[in-house]
Amino acid sequence: MKTDALKLLESQGAGRLMGKLYGEGSAEQQTACYKELVEKFEKEFGDKDMMMFSSPGRTEISGNHTDHNYGKVLAGSINLDCKAAAAKNGTRKVNIVSETFNQKFSIDLDDLAPSPKMAGTVDLVKGLFKGFEEMGYEVGGFDAYVTSNVISSAGVSSSASFEMLICSMVNEFFNDNKIDVVTYAHVGQYSENHYWNKSSGLLDQMACAVGGLITIDFHNPKEPEVEKIPFDFGSHNHSLIIVNTGKGHADLSEDYSSVPHEMKKVAEYFGKEVCAQIREEDVLKNLAKVREYAGDRSVLRALHFFEENKRVEAEVAALKEDRFDDFLAGITASGNSSWKWLQNCYTNANVQEQGICIALALTEMFIAEKKRGACRIHGGGFAGVIMAMLPNDLVDEYVEYMENALGKGNAYKMSIRPYGAICIDREL
Repeated sequence: MKTDALKLLESQGAGRLMGKLYGEGSAEQQTACYKELVEKFEKEFGDKDMMMFSSPGRTEISGNHTDHNYGKVLAGSINLDCKAAAAKNGTRKVNIVSETFNQKFSIDLDDLAPSPKMAGTVDLVKGLFKGFEEMGYEVGGFDAYVTSNVISSAGVSSSASFEMLICSMVNEFFNDNKIDVVTYAHVGQYSENHYWNKSSGLLDQMACAVGGLITIDFHNPKEPEVEKIPFDFGSHNHSLIIVNTGKGHADLSEDYSSVPHEMKKVAEYFGKEVCAQIREEDVLKNLAKVREYAGDRSVLRALHFFEENKRVEAEVAALKEDRFDDFLAGITASGNSSWKWLQNCYTNANVQEQGICIALALTEMFIAEKKRGACRIHGGGFAGVIMAMLPNDLVDEYVEYMENALGKGNAYKMSIRPYGAICIDREL
């Protein structure tokens, strides 16, 4: 009921939880956001026995485009999130209001076929429920009012954040919290693969679902190895800044799909499925034949895969051993490899549109002048956002510098939050 939800939000525990999720300075504001969410749910669906949910966006620190070839990544959940108030409705209908995207739709759980277009939120949600059914889990009807401040189509995984939010509801309402977060990630991947025709890996979903700063080895994708890294960037007086370059990802599926397909083409030469199943030295020994078989960009992308895996290992070791300068050097090296070898900083469909490259160039100039910090492309690439890791005393100057060049409101100071996709009520 609304009254019960508001009482929870006014408890001391709620204040502590909000501080952990969003930062101490934002706890009061975020509590007010949840209260407003509860009020809007009641106005839309009536006074029901509701629960509150949150699922973060994610930052990718290293391991760019390696997960789909069963590689290694270093990633973390961030303090931007999808929030929802939701309640079971005792029917076979799922009713969702998405305030952020001005959407209101219903899904019949007895009709989960994708649309001919295979795109959009409705197809994505249908795919999630179908994925749960295929894996033998229960689904049922519920009502949800959702809002999000995860930047859309910009490389911080707004889609995966939303997917993991829905997964947490299905787990809470119908499966007695028996579904693990790895299954969440596989359900999200299933939906994107089969209902969006998008060749997604598991990185985005895993980072949003697990929470905190994590390293993941996808060598066995059905049971990826996940390790939390207990490291606070603030302890080294650094902050992570995401800069939105203005162009979204919505029309770039072909560019994204080409990356895993080309890497797999190199593996195919050796009779294998993915690059994790072959050795870099074998590619180099057979370079001429592999180039002829798969193409030069495919070879470069495969070499990026091998070297990026090594960088992830080195950066994780640097964090564990408190060698922060080495960690920053790894970020720079990862970014350079993405730009030069992986080649995902702009789309060949429009070579005069290079917002990512402009933002990287400006940031590299800033870092060269200050002689501190690191930057790289962030996420899937081709458009969207970049990441900078900068000393706290330079953050305000950098934000002003980038916003003067790219427009106000395009630079976001982030923090790593320790929680993934959760039911707020269960944490209180």
